[in-house]
Amino acid sequence: MKQTPHDHTGRPAERRPAPVGNALPGARIGPATTSRRDLLAAGAALLAAPFVLHSGRAAAAERPALPIPPLDNGHIEGGVRVFDLEVRRGTHGFFPGIGTRTIGINADYLGPMLRMKRGETVRFNVTNRIGENMTLHWHGFELPAWCDGGPHQVIAPNATWRPEFEVLQRAGSYWAHGHQLHKTAEHVWAGMAVLMRVEEEDGPELPSEYGVDDLPVALQERRFTASGQMPYNPSMPDVMMGMAGDVPLVNGAISPRAEVPAGLVRLRIWNASNASVYRLAFDDGRPFAMVASDGGLLEEPVTMRSLVLASAERAEIVVDLSDGAPVRLVADTIPIAVGMMGGMGRGMMGGMMGGPMGESARRFDFLELVPRGRGRATALPSRLASLPPATRDMARSVRPFELQMRMGPAMMMGRGFAINGRSMDPRVIDERVPAATAEIWRITNASPMMHPFHIHDTQFRILSRGGRPPAAHERGFKDTVLVMPGEPVEVLVTFPDYRDPELPYMYHCHILEHEDAGMMGQFVTV
Repeated sequence: MKQTPHDHTGRPAERRPAPVGNALPGARIGPATTSRRDLLAAGAALLAAPFVLHSGRAAAAERPALPIPPLDNGHIEGGVRVFDLEVRRGTHGFFPGIGTRTIGINADYLGPMLRMKRGETVRFNVTNRIGENMTLHWHGFELPAWCDGGPHQVIAPNATWRPEFEVLQRAGSYWAHGHQLHKTAEHVWAGMAVLMRVEEEDGPELPSEYGVDDLPVALQERRFTASGQMPYNPSMPDVMMGMAGDVPLVNGAISPRAEVPAGLVRLRIWNASNASVYRLAFDDGRPFAMVASDGGLLEEPVTMRSLVLASAERAEIVVDLSDGAPVRLVADTIPIAVGMMGGMGRGMMGGMMGGPMGESARRFDFLELVPRGRGRATALPSRLASLPPATRDMARSVRPFELQMRMGPAMMMGRGFAINGRSMDPRVIDERVPAATAEIWRITNASPMMHPFHIHDTQFRILSRGGRPPAAHERGFKDTVLVMPGEPVEVLVTFPDYRDPELPYMYHCHILEHEDAGMMGQFVTV
C-alpha cells in the first residue's frame, strides 16, 4: 500500500532540529555559547536537590509555574464542533534567554487542551506548516479509518486535512500526536502533540475546576545540547532502548510548581515521552487514589502509593493535600531492556536494575504541588462508574501477536523489531478483523525488552497477565498495555462498526523508536 498525500477529506489523493543534564529552572543559563560543562553542572544541582531535600525546602524561585494549556472549545458550525489546528515550527523557552527549536500545535511546543463532549460530532481542520509531510493521530479514539491520522493520512506541506467523526469515547483524558511513517519519534520529540479531554453531563463528585484542582500533567523528558537545542539524533542504543532524556518536563516546563487548594487535587497524567516507563510516586510516600485510566473512569477508586505508567498511557489520580504540606510528584524510570538482565517477572515491574549499553534507572523530580489556604479531608465517592462485563466467553476468537526483536544487520538498518515475524510494510495488510465482534488479542513478548502495545480504533479490557487477572487499576478501559519480556497478555477487543477493507488502522509498540524501526502492523475492519 503506497503512502500518498490526501485531499481535504483525508482520503488518499498523497531536518533534524545532541545531550545535557537538567538546568535549574530559576537559574540563568546564559546565551547559546554557554559551555556544556555549565549546563551539566546546573542539571546536576536540579537532579540532586529533590532527593536530598525534603519536599518543601526548595525555594519557590527555583521552579517555574506549571503551564496550564488554554482550553480550546472549538466553535460550532452547523451542529459540528470544529477545531482549527495549525502544526508549526517555533522556538520554546525551556531555559531563560534561550530559544529551543520545536514543533507545536497552535503553539510553539505542544498545544492547547481540546475539550469536547461525548456524543457530539467534531471536525478538525489540521494545517501543516512544518515544511514536510506529517500526520496527526487521535490516540484512544474509535473512529473511521480515514479519520484515524495514521501513516496513510499524510498531510502535505501547507495542506489542510479535515477529518470528521462522532465522539464515542467515555469521559476521559486523550491526546493527539504525530504518526508519520518512520518519523513519528522525531516529530513527537520536537513537540507535535496536543492534549484532549472528553466530558459528559453527569459524573461522580471529583475535583473538576480546570487549572485549579484539576490539573493536566503531560510528562516528558528531553536532552539538550550546550546551546539549548534538543535535536533528534538517535544513536543505535537510542533505537534499541528508545530515545530518553535527562531533563524532566511537565507541560513543556522544567520541574515546575503549582499552587493548589489545600484539599483533594486531581492530576490527569499523560506519559507523553517517546519511550520512558515511569514509576510515579509522591516524595513523602503519601497514598493517592487512581480514578481513571486510558479510556475513562474506573469502577471505584484504587488506593496506591506508586504507579507504573508506560509511554502513551494515561492515569487520573486524586491526592489529599488537606495537611497543607508541599509535595513533589517524582519518578524512577524503569530500564526498557530489563529482560536482558534476566527479566523482572510479574509483581516486580518497579524493580530497578541497569540494562545493557549503559541504560540505567533515573530519578526525576517532575512537579511540586504547594497547597494554599485551609483544607479539610474529604472522601471520594466509593463508586465512580458502571463498566460492562469483560470475560473470555464474550470473544468469538483468539488472535495471536508475538513481539520480536532482531539483532545484527536488521537492527543496523533500522528494521530490528517485528510483530509475528514481519516488520512494518505499508503495502501489506497484516490482519483482517471483523467489526462489532469481540475478540481476544493474545500479545506475547518474545523479546528481552518491555513493549507498551497500542491498538488504534478501540478501548479494550485486559483479561489476564501471565494467566492471572489484572491488578485493580488495570481493569478499566485501555488503549495501551505494557507487556513484559516473556509475558503473555490477553485483552478483549471490539472495534466499532466502521468497515473499510482498504484503509487500515495500526497496532504497534508505543516506544516510538521501536515503532519507527518496524514494530508495527496494519489491520482493516471488515
